[in-house]
Amino acid sequence: MKQAATGALVGLALGDALGYPTEFNDVPAILAKCGPWREMELPSPAIVTDDTQMTLALGRGIRTAMERGVLGPPRLVRPVREEFVDWYHSPDNNRAPGNTCLVACRLLDSDRPWQQASRLGSKGCGANMRVAPVGLVPGLSDEQRAGAAQLQSALTHGHPTALAASDLTAHAVRLLAQGAEPTGLVGLLRSYAYENRLRYHERWLGGLWTHAHDASPEDFVARGWDECLAVLERLAAALRTPSPETDPCLATGDGWIAEEALATALLCFLLFPEEPLTALRRAACTKGDSDSIACLAGAFAGAHLGAAAWPAEWAQRIEYRTELLALGALWDA
Repeated sequence: MKQAATGALVGLALGDALGYPTEFNDVPAILAKCGPWREMELPSPAIVTDDTQMTLALGRGIRTAMERGVLGPPRLVRPVREEFVDWYHSPDNNRAPGNTCLVACRLLDSDRPWQQASRLGSKGCGANMRVAPVGLVPGLSDEQRAGAAQLQSALTHGHPTALAASDLTAHAVRLLAQGAEPTGLVGLLRSYAYENRLRYHERWLGGLWTHAHDASPEDFVARGWDECLAVLERLAAALRTPSPETDPCLATGDGWIAEEALATALLCFLLFPEEPLTALRRAACTKGDSDSIACLAGAFAGAHLGAAAWPAEWAQRIEYRTELLALGALWDA
């Protein structure tokens, strides 16, 4: 077994740690600080950000939900909501977390319906930086996987583009874990987006769409899928004329918002599908949200190549290593 879940989770954390020191820097500043991007080394200690912390929170929530029975909306919401609130109050929540996550998690720490905590105006990458576990858990139907991916986003980021990008990110992780060829991945994701463009997962999202200003749930979700389709087109164009030495953000965006984080991370991975460390380094040496771009690139590379993708001297130093490996072993089994 290639241990796709372990590979994806470790890769996500490694990318997060590699990109943490370069976030908020432009490429010239990164090169001045770190040297040539193809030679970037994992910091010591290999400290991660809220990206990995919230991935683990979601992973724990999913594990708890599935221990209680068949995965469904109420069974998923309770433990994930509790994990997000626990993260909000944790003293380790000091890694420059996004404002949307902070505000939403503060509101989730109450008796109000979760839809009232969701930030419908935000499509920040906090929605999909943490969604990889949904693509790695075995035994889910397509409806469960899509619904869970969108629901975990909606707990904090309720913008339809955040929902669609989270769904696409989980789907990409799942496809790669199952052995999809990287060369066909963008086409598969575009087809998935077209197929789901008008599908509102009411069982999972409830009346979330009514808190926006759209005429129907279909209009609500179509806005998100259309933005994702547009950035996937930019990704496809970049891959037709690849330029590995050029900052990927120039082609697909800086990654602060969900659809750009997905596309730019995919670009970094697809430029080097069989060279996982090079993909991480390219993602970390970007002018945008480097840690989130690199963590997603690491998840894609790890899902594709498995746990053996990562050298032991890197994997053994990553923060939260024990918990990452425990979740990976559970889902690989």
